Amino acid sequence: MCHRRKNSVLRRMLIGDKHVDPTQPAFQRTGMDLLDRLLGHDSWTTGRLLDLAASLGDDQFDQEFDIGHRTVRRTFEHILWNVECWTDLMRSQPVRPRPASNPSLAMLRERHATASSELFQLARDIVDQHRLDETFLDTLDDPPRAKSLGGVIVHLATHGMHHRAQLLFMLRRLGVENLPEGDALSWESSLRSP
Repeated sequence: MCHRRKNSVLRRMLIGDKHVDPTQPAFQRTGMDLLDRLLGHDSWTTGRLLDLAASLGDDQFDQEFDIGHRTVRRTFEHILWNVECWTDLMRSQPVRPRPASNPSLAMLRERHATASSELFQLARDIVDQHRLDETFLDTLDDPPRAKSLGGVIVHLATHGMHHRAQLLFMLRRLGVENLPEGDALSWESSLRSP
């Protein structure tokens, strides 16, 4: 199967109407390049933590910890806002209005599905068009500064991983069980499991 065909199959799975289900057989057959692995793992792991957070009551969702953005809800909001904001900046579009604070878990899931799909589609186009070293103007910096498209794509994945580690700490302290390790190799292994 040619690289372009593999990418189009994966792209349809990642940017469809529903959140990615990388356990679907078609995902396993497509093969993945580094971008697919980086963003697929990032999206899936954040989605998995959102699923696990469904067991929390509102008081637990907003319980303060002495780490990062202090609560599970605010940490998810921060992760998602960064994906949304950077995707808009890389598209050279005005940054969308920041969503209302204290979103429900359903709203966070919806934002995650949309933001992940938008980022994957944009990143795939950037890679396919050999534009990773191209720069854009980060208009939120004062003064605005040029940043590379490839650098921001990597930043988003590593930024998400950093804050997911904080979420894992908070969820563990809140008594959530069966937390994933969250690493890329475990994620990829789970794709190949029956």
